[in-house]
Amino acid sequence: MKKQAGWMVMVALAGGLVVADDMTAWPRVTAELGFAPNVPPPITRREPAVVKVDLEVRELEGRLADGVTYTFWTFGGTVPGPMIRVREGDVVEFSLHNHPSSKLPHNIDLHAVTGPGGGAAASFTAPGHSSTFSFKAINRGLYVYHCATAPVGMHIANGMYGCILVEPADGLPPVDREYYVVQSEFYTTGRYGEQGHQPFSMEKALDEKPDYVVFNGSVGSMVGDRAIKANVGETVRLFVGNGGPNLISSFHVIGEIFDQVHVEGGDLRNQNVQTTLVPAGGSAIVEFKVEVPGTLVLVDHSIFRTFNKGSLGMMKVEGPEDLVIYSGKQRDDIYQPEGQATVTTPAAPAPERELTKEERIEAGKIVYNQTCFACHQANGQGLPGVFPPLAKADYLMADAKRAINIVIGGLQGEIEVNHVTYNQVMTPQSLTDDQVANVLTFVMNSWGNEHEAIAPADVAAVRAEIEAGGGVGEVGGH
Repeated sequence: MKKQAGWMVMVALAGGLVVADDMTAWPRVTAELGFAPNVPPPITRREPAVVKVDLEVRELEGRLADGVTYTFWTFGGTVPGPMIRVREGDVVEFSLHNHPSSKLPHNIDLHAVTGPGGGAAASFTAPGHSSTFSFKAINRGLYVYHCATAPVGMHIANGMYGCILVEPADGLPPVDREYYVVQSEFYTTGRYGEQGHQPFSMEKALDEKPDYVVFNGSVGSMVGDRAIKANVGETVRLFVGNGGPNLISSFHVIGEIFDQVHVEGGDLRNQNVQTTLVPAGGSAIVEFKVEVPGTLVLVDHSIFRTFNKGSLGMMKVEGPEDLVIYSGKQRDDIYQPEGQATVTTPAAPAPERELTKEERIEAGKIVYNQTCFACHQANGQGLPGVFPPLAKADYLMADAKRAINIVIGGLQGEIEVNHVTYNQVMTPQSLTDDQVANVLTFVMNSWGNEHEAIAPADVAAVRAEIEAGGGVGEVGGH
């Protein structure tokens, strides 16, 4: 039997009480929490402390995707719950507060806890109540926490998870940037992107068929203005968790190789890793240096989840180019199979004369088949409910300048095409002004579409407006 007298832990041995550990002289600190994608600052102290952690449970309605809301059950008012950072050897005094507006009792199971239920039994808390327990952070590593109130799967599926980092006693090696990324699934009565408030579907959860697989609680949480950032030459550390409740994540960053991966959040480190598995209820720590500028894309490489269910994030890297590490396209060859001569031309040469509309259509067909057809299909019909059609598409044909802007700058969020709502992410396309003009001239004059030719000068003008931060409007006619 154990009891606590202040912070002097007494243990019953041989019929008497003896002091197991005197913590009265230990410093007492309050944990600073990090809300995704932000991370609490590294711990600089080199002695253990009594660390106070307060976490509030709230049941809140919030955004799951553009035009889609969901009732989340949360730690700290966010999904995922905030990242907690303590030091190996610390004693954590944990208080869980269940807001009076909650409809259900909740608790917390921290995988960093050595003890029954990971703290779940000690933290079972009714609405309007608080519970406190303590534990010693014995094992270093990155650990998941989640609600473990029955039905456990439903509490996790509604958003109740996060990560706690137990730093090694001597700290982690310093890096320039740290971010917090948690993948999870949502099971809704409506299909992906269906508008309005979406309730939880137990049937889909039992079948393990999520409508959404996302990073940090919602579609688009880490794209556009919400993308994480770095500069060329910096080192980056990602603390990656998987709240599940069901799927294993194949975590990958397009355009990078992980210099080091702390496998499953522990001490074992692999090097030069392309994709790492993160189990449901597990974690990984990945580290890499960014050498060239551009947009790196964070994905679950179970790839349909990324492009059809939402598990897509971005890291925008700024700084000077290194053409030795990555040159970009250097030339564009005409490929002639079966040993015929290959004609080589410089990549994207400036045309000696303005191409005719027919010539642009032919050149644009090549660009379309290289970059566009996988999503929008060879016949321009798109994929129902996923990628919008380009054939006889009112949204496309209404504003050519907007179309140029989308190709150059990408598009996210809800749009309506031919009276059907779509909600996907289109990443910016790395095309020259001439290529953009050609592919749009082809698309806007195929499959029943009719429009005048788009000129490279039109594209250059839109690109200049984007770089200057200006808007776009209409150009050309039908």
